[in-house]
Amino acid sequence: MYGADGWAPSLAGDAPVVEPATGHEIGRAGVAGPGDVAASAARAAQAQRAWAATSFEERAAVLRRAGRLFEEHAAAIAGWLVREAGSVPGKAGFETHVAAQECYEAAALASQPPGEILPTAKRRLSLARRVPAGVVGVIAPFNVPLILGIRSVAPALALGNAVVFKPDPRTAVCGGVAVARVFEEAGLPPGLLHVLPGGAETGQAIVTDPRIRVISFTGSTAAGRAVGELGARHLKRVHLELGGNSALVVLDDADLDLAVSAAAWSSFFHQGQICMTAGRHLVHASIKDEYVERLAAKADAMPVGDPATQEVALGPLIDERQRDKVHALVTGSVDGGARLAAGGTFESLFYRPTVLTDLTPAAPAYAQEVFGPVAPVMPFSSPEEAAALAADSEYGLSLGILTRDAMKGLALADLVPTGIVHINDQTVDDEAVAPFGGVGASGTGSRFGGTRANVEAFTETQWVTMQGDIARYPF
Repeated sequence: MYGADGWAPSLAGDAPVVEPATGHEIGRAGVAGPGDVAASAARAAQAQRAWAATSFEERAAVLRRAGRLFEEHAAAIAGWLVREAGSVPGKAGFETHVAAQECYEAAALASQPPGEILPTAKRRLSLARRVPAGVVGVIAPFNVPLILGIRSVAPALALGNAVVFKPDPRTAVCGGVAVARVFEEAGLPPGLLHVLPGGAETGQAIVTDPRIRVISFTGSTAAGRAVGELGARHLKRVHLELGGNSALVVLDDADLDLAVSAAAWSSFFHQGQICMTAGRHLVHASIKDEYVERLAAKADAMPVGDPATQEVALGPLIDERQRDKVHALVTGSVDGGARLAAGGTFESLFYRPTVLTDLTPAAPAYAQEVFGPVAPVMPFSSPEEAAALAADSEYGLSLGILTRDAMKGLALADLVPTGIVHINDQTVDDEAVAPFGGVGASGTGSRFGGTRANVEAFTETQWVTMQGDIARYPF
């Protein structure tokens, strides 16, 4: 556990760090409890005042050093992402690259104009300025642990806040310890960053602590609903980036070779444990059978295994609970009449990439977020039907549309509520410079990434007026 006085044992003890590919214990990490949160929040609130008064140049310098450290130590951090999170090396390298970019982009936030001059009917100066929110609580998941934590930690710090950060205990090292070590070496003053791996009780303590004013949460929709409800009761500003069941729409004029390649990446990247994963493949009826055949052949050819020791396309699912959930959704769909075109089997935590067809909209693996390497394929006969199918979901995170006519794709996208649209690309993508977020059950909009979204997320707007003399009043 990392906090005001550097590294210290947590009040709740520690727990094993488990490698999902082997089941081996590869270390131990502290597990924070509500008492740790209370102590950290108090120290963070105290340290934040001096940090907010620090010059923007100093804050930016810390963030730039953090970015360089992520680059310098990329190999070591990526190694933990492979072993602890089950990432293939390419995905681990992408995470370290984006983590560095998040820090560099955050450094630029420190020197953003802090507000604007407002018109006023009186003889005075009137302005609206952005001031730090105070202490920000960040709660991040296991699947892309480094990016999904640093994308809130870095901008919150750059804008003058302190941070209490809870990474998922299943990825406490690559998603938490790595962040703490980087900022420690970057020269972040003590007390500003507290890294507290822990479970649901720890998260609840972060949401309810009165000294933590803003919550940035990334995780499942079910957990996000609970966080949002609890935050509302405590009058907290809560930013939620939640689950998805994103659609990849393949029109009849799409290049089928390229479409199938994009489709495989969209559903099987990181074992499908990505919020933006294509959970529904909507394919024009005239090419559906060939699409299924090619996607199934690609799935059957993809190697699955330990990414630390083998050259594989897919590593392990995070744990048995997740594997069993994935398999139940697949078998439930097959029992309901869907045809298994590929996959549907597993060894230990290694689940084969799976393709389902001949299913109904009620099939569990189509209607629900799977969070596993599963590609359900549904036909459509017209762009209007494709748009209706794509929009027929409580989620609204990402949408991919593959077509030779980009304007036709954009017109279709206009009919689908979603936070992200990719024309002629698949659904999984992220850049530090882009706003990120979804609608509906996918969250509270684009409150993650990008200059405007970060400033709005981690500052408060304050109205200030100034005049030379005290105003006179009639009583």
